[in-house]
Formats: sequence, C-alpha cells, structure tokens
Amino acid sequence: MFTHQLLILLFIGYIVYTIDIKKNFFPVPVVLVVIGLGLSFIPYFESFDISKDIIFNIFLPAILFTSAYQFPLKQLKENTGIILTLSTVGMIATVFLLGLSIYLAGTLFTALTFTASFLLAAILAPTDPVSVTTILKESSGAEQIADVVEGESMINDGTSIVFFTIFLTMFQTGGGFSVGKFISEFLLVSIGGILLGVLIGWLMSKTIRFTTDKKYQVILSVVGAYGAFYIGEAIGVSGVLATVAAGIFVSYEMNKEIKEDNLKESLDGFWDITTPVLLAVLFLLIGIRGAQYLAFSGWWFALIIFLLAIIIRFIVIGILIYGVPQWRHEFKNDFSTITLTAWSGIKGAMSVALLLWLEEAASGKDQILVSLAFAAILLSLVIQSIGIYPLSKVLKNLQ
Repeated sequence: MFTHQLLILLFIGYIVYTIDIKKNFFPVPVVLVVIGLGLSFIPYFESFDISKDIIFNIFLPAILFTSAYQFPLKQLKENTGIILTLSTVGMIATVFLLGLSIYLAGTLFTALTFTASFLLAAILAPTDPVSVTTILKESSGAEQIADVVEGESMINDGTSIVFFTIFLTMFQTGGGFSVGKFISEFLLVSIGGILLGVLIGWLMSKTIRFTTDKKYQVILSVVGAYGAFYIGEAIGVSGVLATVAAGIFVSYEMNKEIKEDNLKESLDGFWDITTPVLLAVLFLLIGIRGAQYLAFSGWWFALIIFLLAIIIRFIVIGILIYGVPQWRHEFKNDFSTITLTAWSGIKGAMSVALLLWLEEAASGKDQILVSLAFAAILLSLVIQSIGIYPLSKVLKNLQ
C-alpha cells in the first residue's frame, strides 16, 4: 500500500512541475502543500505519515547537498560577508527579538512561557526559498538578493538546529538560559560541522578520481552527501552544516581541478532529477501531516506570529545593511533590497522538521505550540510564496 501511495504522490508532483513552466505566478511548494491538505481528507492516505527522522535522514541531506554544490562560487565569494552575517548574527537577533515579541503578544491571546516563545522563534527562524529565488530573478532581475537569500538558507538551517535543541532542552527541563553554554555549544556544533564537511568534501574530491565512470562518481556523491550528515549527527556536530560544507568544497574542487572531466554535468544529471522528486513528496507529505493541526482556536495568534516574523526579519536585515557602509553602498536601493530579502524568508522543510521534533517531545498540553508553529509555517508558505512575484514587480516599478 505504501508504494501505491508514493507513486500517486510522485505523479501529482510530476503534474504540478509540468504545469509550472514560467515559474512566475505558480510557486510549486505552496501548491503541493495545499494539495496535500486536500489529500489528508481521503482515507486512502490516512496511514501515509512523515516524521522528524524521515525528513532529517532522507530528505534534507540530498536537498542541502544539491543546493550547496550547485550554488555559484562566484556569487558565494561576492556575498560571503552578508550571507554569514545573516545566518549567524542575523539569526541570533531574529530568534531573540521574535521570541520576546511572541512572549509579549501571548499575553493577549494564549499565554506562553518565556522558553516556549523562544522555542517557537527557533522553529520559525530558518528560511527555505525553494522556488522563490527563481521567481525573484525572473520577475525583478534581483539576482544578488536571490543569491543572498539562497546562501543564507543553506547555512541558517544548521544554526537554527543549535538554537532549537538548546531551547527544547530548557523547555523540557525547565532550566535557565546560560549565555556561556549557549556560545560554547553553538561554536562547537557549528565549527565542528563545517570542519567535518570540508574533510569529507576533500576526501570526495580525491577519491572521485579513482574512476572515470560517471555512474560510480555519482554514487560517491550520494555517499558523501548522506555520509557527512550521518557522521556529523553521530559525533555531536551539525550534520546540516557538514553536508553544506561538503557540497561547497566539492564545487570548489570541480571548478579548480576536475572540471575537464565534465563531472558537474554528470552530478547535475542525477541530482536535478532527485531533488524535485524529494521536494514534491516532502511538501505533499507536509500538507497531509499538518492538516490535523489546523482545527484549533489560535489562528489570530498564529497570524500575529507570522506578521511578527516578517517585521522582525525586516528590522534585522535593515539594521545590518544600514550598519555596514560597504553593504549600504552595494545595495543602491536599500528599501527594495531589505523588503525583498525579508519577504523571501519563507518557512519550509527545516521549520517543519523542527516542528515534528517538537511534536515528538511535547506532551498533550503543549500541542498548542505545534498548532501555532504549523499555522505560522503554512501562512508563510502561502502568503509569501504567492506575494513574492507581485511585490518584486511593484518594487521594481518604484525604482
């Protein structure tokens, strides 16, 4: 039965991707999630479930590795400063400001503890642009903004897990927050993951030359992508950052030494097929899985949380860009840049993975957190995905 359901989801994904020709008004992820919500009412799909482990162990390594090794090195070098700042300093500021705002707003709706508010903020902090970057480039020509958003999302997936695990531990134990412990754990997990990824990427770039058969080179890339993630998680560092670092290092080596072997074309041939398949199934499953959380009384609070997430992201990005003279000079139209970058911070696969992690850890009385988080993620997917094209057009006409 499981295989039959999976084939149907793949066929639905094929239809949606086929219709999505221009990629302008048709953000694929939100369409797939909405279809998934509809499928949840069909008894045939009741037993088709998704868990945190499935997302982490099956979907994320491939998606992260592909986005990392395919990310243009030229754009990465040009935007390294702002990408790293947004995914570290920007992430820290976003989590703390959003957590505080949720706590204060909760006094008017559903009273949340201080730790629970920050836990929600950690879930909603990572960004997942998916098809938004393509829409940005085609509708407004904002290629640099799209590159920054995509690069930021690769790294902040890893940093967001560090925040989440710290706040989840506090939430479960009722312990206090220690700045020293937070910084030490953040540095250990993040730097450890990056170093592991560089090592695995280096090993891949060396061993991949042992054969000229493209099939076996592609197999090695699969082993490297998932191996970096699994080893990282096993030794207590960030598997997400390890996978991203491995992908970037492989890309660097391909451009430097082994590009004459046309290896990139071989890898693209495999991963360009694998990634849409995984994304189609993932977002359909998100819709099927999340439908059970939509019938709750906190939708007004969820809407406020969604709006707070956008406003705070806008403020943080604005402060960072205006605060650094080089970036203020580089982005000529500051308001347009800040607005598009803030609006493009859509919540996606990583937020859902953290949400399901929370669900496994939460008791019955804490399920309101799961419903609030999923509602905010769903609002982000629908409103921001649909709004990115008209917003980019309006801002472009104002320039």
